[in-house]
Amino acid sequence: MGAVLGVIFHAIGGFASGSFYIPFKKVRNWAWESFWIVGGIFSWLVVPFIAAWLTIPGFMSVICGTEGETVFWTYAMGFLWGIGGLTFGLGIRYLGVSLGQSVALGFTSAFGALLPPIYRDLFSPGSEGTFSSMLTSTGGRLVLLGALVCLAGIYICGKAGMLKEAELSDEQKQKA
Repeated sequence: MGAVLGVIFHAIGGFASGSFYIPFKKVRNWAWESFWIVGGIFSWLVVPFIAAWLTIPGFMSVICGTEGETVFWTYAMGFLWGIGGLTFGLGIRYLGVSLGQSVALGFTSAFGALLPPIYRDLFSPGSEGTFSSMLTSTGGRLVLLGALVCLAGIYICGKAGMLKEAELSDEQKQKA
């Protein structure tokens, strides 16, 4: 049952992620900063608060009882995540949806798979889940292969984008 529930939640998340951009077609005359911040306010503040309030008993008492250091690091990481979201939006704006998504999600996948094990190798006393242990295990080598496939995909998408740009006239480049 847990696997089925996981698939259902994944499908809901995929639908929510994919439908995030639908309202943007209705606000084409707005500056991108305007519709990005409106989408962000709902996606990052309003909807998560409502979902937590509806699903977590005593949600506000949990928040109020949280240590100050934990709240600080939560806000700090959220701030950095917000910068990532902002730069992602800029990437989509300047690279286009298909190329921007390919580059951003490819780098995210590759770095997300590699940075935690490298961090553990450098700063953790154990050897479990480290980059060194990835090199010696079959599963770890498969993860590294997956990261290489992501980076190769980014290269191919970038090359395709450059070839397409070379085919455009100066007028079409200005318009884009």
